[in-house]
Amino acid sequence: MLTIDRYVKAQSLKEAYELCQKRNNVVLGGMLWLKMQDRKVGAAIDLCGLGLDQITEREDAFEIGAMVSLRELEKHPGLNELTGGAISNSVEHIVGVQFRNCATVGGSVFGRFGFSDVLTILMALGAHVELYHAGVMPLADFCESHISRDILTKVIVPKGVTGAVYLSQRNSATDFPLLACAIVRREEEYRVAVGARPMVARTYSDERGLLAGGITREIAQAFALELSQRVKLGGNALGSEESRRALCPVLVRRGLLKLEGVE
Repeated sequence: MLTIDRYVKAQSLKEAYELCQKRNNVVLGGMLWLKMQDRKVGAAIDLCGLGLDQITEREDAFEIGAMVSLRELEKHPGLNELTGGAISNSVEHIVGVQFRNCATVGGSVFGRFGFSDVLTILMALGAHVELYHAGVMPLADFCESHISRDILTKVIVPKGVTGAVYLSQRNSATDFPLLACAIVRREEEYRVAVGARPMVARTYSDERGLLAGGITREIAQAFALELSQRVKLGGNALGSEESRRALCPVLVRRGLLKLEGVE
């Protein structure tokens, strides 16, 4: 059972950051995973009055505020045009519309959950995060860090995407993913993120240049097998390491073929 001693609606990022330094205080976010914990919270810090609920398009990037809901992310025309609908595809199976109306981008990213669809697509897109104290850093670096007492203000998604696709395998429609795969092309370079490993998502590149000459079914299969050997996988209640090992090359191959429109 979650118990909260004090609720604070932060009036500034500085106030939120200072409150966050106390170990027993916590930022609420969408409060969908937090409420399932068995813990006592000193102060629950609400960021909803700080203007972090906007998606802003800049010349070279989209800036997604930490309090933007997953539903807003799913429906945003600019982000979906940039990614060919991959952003929408990445969140459409997360529980249901009511849940996605409450869950926030900041909560999904700062939690660094191994099952996160959102992290997987953002990793492939080469996103950066902006933190109140630590500043701007690549999302991949943030996920490997131990930063816990900071305030995530926004996620920055650079433009220049020439193709993107998102695929996941689930045991049931709204369950956590057994494995997730996002592939993003920028000019002739491919970036592949594998999530729900069940560890936090990681990105991989075409180290051997297998994709340099164009995508065919044979090349896609060869690349998928080579990449799947580099991915660290594990098992949990959703599925074994062996099942993920068999599934990984399938999702990567399908993603490449879908991305390039190869029949």
